Amino acid sequence: MTATSWVIRGARPLGGEPADITVTGETIAAVGAGAAAPRGAPVLDAAGLIALPGLVDLHTHLREPGREDAETIETGTLAAALGGFTAVHAMANTDPVADTAGVTEQIWRLGRAAGHCDVQPVGAVTVGLAGSRLAELGAMAESAAGVRVFSDDGRCVADAVLMRRALEYVKAFDGVIAQHAQEPRLTEGAQMNEGVASGRLGLAGWPAVAEEAIIARDCLLAAHVGSALHICHVSTAGSVEIIRWAKSKGWRVTAEVTPHHLLLTDDLVASYDPVYKVNPPLRTAADVAALREALADGTIDCVATDHAPHPVEDKETEWAVAAPGMTGLETALRVVQESVVDTGLLGWAQVADRMSARPAAIGRLGGQGRPLAPGEPANLVLYDPAVREVVDPATHASRSRNSPFAGLTLPGQVVTTFLRGRPTVLDGKPA
Repeated sequence: MTATSWVIRGARPLGGEPADITVTGETIAAVGAGAAAPRGAPVLDAAGLIALPGLVDLHTHLREPGREDAETIETGTLAAALGGFTAVHAMANTDPVADTAGVTEQIWRLGRAAGHCDVQPVGAVTVGLAGSRLAELGAMAESAAGVRVFSDDGRCVADAVLMRRALEYVKAFDGVIAQHAQEPRLTEGAQMNEGVASGRLGLAGWPAVAEEAIIARDCLLAAHVGSALHICHVSTAGSVEIIRWAKSKGWRVTAEVTPHHLLLTDDLVASYDPVYKVNPPLRTAADVAALREALADGTIDCVATDHAPHPVEDKETEWAVAAPGMTGLETALRVVQESVVDTGLLGWAQVADRMSARPAAIGRLGGQGRPLAPGEPANLVLYDPAVREVVDPATHASRSRNSPFAGLTLPGQVVTTFLRGRPTVLDGKPA
């Protein structure tokens, strides 16, 4: 689309009263009723649609380089745009691992070339994700990609000394360490959440304490060092209490929750369908309730998809050998509406905070997560909350189809996404 100005008529910013939004170039020029349309500017009828700042995902697996059979930066960022995202953080567990300035710059440049949304690489904490020595954190931070978030996601930085050193190192450039909280010795051979369901199904359990013990240790380390710690994909009620305690101390601790942990429980594993296999595993209904409440009260800062695409052969196999992970970019906002908006826990202004402003701040993305106000970058999404449709992964842009929401009826549809004034999605389709 070549238009440089747009007028959006009758959208409801943050779910409030209808207003017109004028976009000129890369910037929001005006927000209010009856805005005059610049000469020749296309007019979008957005009556009934909610306008939100462009969503920001702190936790996306784009698989490129190395596993382009599962996803590419092109397909993954298109899926992101269709889900309302204008920026994603690409996790480091690629092949080769994003543990050098060269690999992170490659990912950043491929994201710019694709153009569907901003791609901010996440650097590995340790070389090869092996957990034995620190990666080139400083070089990645000084690269063109400007890496500020570092994570060995998929693997825990289990060595406390190494974790301390990483937290100390990133202080120099206002970086953050994002931890996959999983004590490896407590989860050897684990297949699902440890509890009543695992006992009934005969699958080795992944105990909640394996997550909670690492979170407690790392909160203490972050406080000792005075550095920024981010907890990936929180999944248990106990983890929520530890994070709440750490925040009450004023420590620099933030946390995320995935859409699937807000909606699904370990009872689904009774089907032995590997689409429900994920790490950390689906937990109990009590955990789901605690996670929703924590997102509502701000203990958990944001929603992050942990979009983890896999090819068919890695998922459609016996449970024990199936790869853990679920797609989530194209359904995230719909699941959030189902789990916390339609249940009355969050309003749309709070959704904008949890899915745009806070993740942008945690990820150090200054041009993203901004308010819908004159002079701000025109990163925004128009969303129809009234639609209810069955999730069909075959229609998704992602190269993989391992959605745990397949066949579920969920509310909502992303109608239009703007990235710096340029539509990447129009009428629910790639622009």
